[in-house]
Amino acid sequence: MIMVLVGHMGTGKTSLVLRFVKGQFFDFQESTIGAAFFTQVLSLNEATVKFDIWDTAGQERYHSLAPMYYRGAAAAVVVYDVTSSETFERAKKWARELQRQGNQNLIMFLVANKVDLEDKKKVGNEEGEQYAKENGLTFLETSAKTAHNVNELFYEIAKRLAKAAPSRQTGIKLHNRPRESERRFFCCSS
Repeated sequence: MIMVLVGHMGTGKTSLVLRFVKGQFFDFQESTIGAAFFTQVLSLNEATVKFDIWDTAGQERYHSLAPMYYRGAAAAVVVYDVTSSETFERAKKWARELQRQGNQNLIMFLVANKVDLEDKKKVGNEEGEQYAKENGLTFLETSAKTAHNVNELFYEIAKRLAKAAPSRQTGIKLHNRPRESERRFFCCSS
């Protein structure tokens, strides 16, 4: 299942993915250029979900590339930094864009990241929760640094994806093997 992370630069999108996929966190993470791709498989009681994760760049100059990643996505995570009101406003714009142009059945989460920086918080929990509730998103607070709610975020998305498409097969069959009853021809045999 394709999942995309969007949000303003510096919100911790890459850190969230790295924490989930590799269990790693770096205090200084270089900015993503264009997009980064990760995969991860989660086994749930009800299904196994393979995530194809697009971590998009947050810089404005890469904004026009984002639709290439979110148009086919089954889930989207809109991330903002709780220490920056600007990133919260940008997150609202991302959510509106995804609702207008994304998959109509898109599972969308609004994620308030960096909750470990409580003393620098500029966006209250209530603001994020209220916006998410009013706009049909699921709200969650996370910290990639401390791993707070990071696995919970991805497990919750996996559960919802499994529930939304319980028996849908993913992938493409690239070739058919000949049936035993079919004749096989070989070139240039003697």
